[in-house]
Amino acid sequence: MSTPPEPAGGATWFETLDEDVVYDGFSTVVRETVSLPGGGEMQREVVRHDDAVAVVPVLDDGRIVLLRQYRQPLRRYVLEIPAGKMDVGGETPEEVAHRELAEEIGQDARELIHLVSFANSAGWTTETTHVYLGRGVHPVARPDGFEPEAEEADMEVVTLDADDAVALAHSGDLIDAKTLVGLLMAAPHLRAT
Repeated sequence: MSTPPEPAGGATWFETLDEDVVYDGFSTVVRETVSLPGGGEMQREVVRHDDAVAVVPVLDDGRIVLLRQYRQPLRRYVLEIPAGKMDVGGETPEEVAHRELAEEIGQDARELIHLVSFANSAGWTTETTHVYLGRGVHPVARPDGFEPEAEEADMEVVTLDADDAVALAHSGDLIDAKTLVGLLMAAPHLRAT
């Protein structure tokens, strides 16, 4: 893999001079004052958010397990791969993958293959999503004490043939970023099984 080219004018340095927490809730919004390499300052609002893990779960017959979940910002249901935040201290991405599969679809994967980690929106949030392919997906009990709430209580589990799921990604019928990334990165592995 090649190294990305340096920015025009050589190496640059941006230094955070000050930050002010504007909002602290599900996410934290911080207004940062940053020095510019050529002099001067700029302000940027940065959303600090937990990283996330997403899994493309593949059943033994080759079908992909997806979820139809309501998403308030879009005011609609969205077809997605199972995913969740890394919001339990000390959990590795793999542990989060297993937990989320059990919570959301009542399944687990015998094998997890890391496909990619990507910055969700590098211009405004710190969140990174770690995407895995899950093979050997099999039923398991939901974790003790887990009760689906809010949108999760209304999720519908959907299974699709792998080729059909990837075709939906290519056709533009899927709009969720982690699902698009996951299915397109998983596609070569799906053909190999």
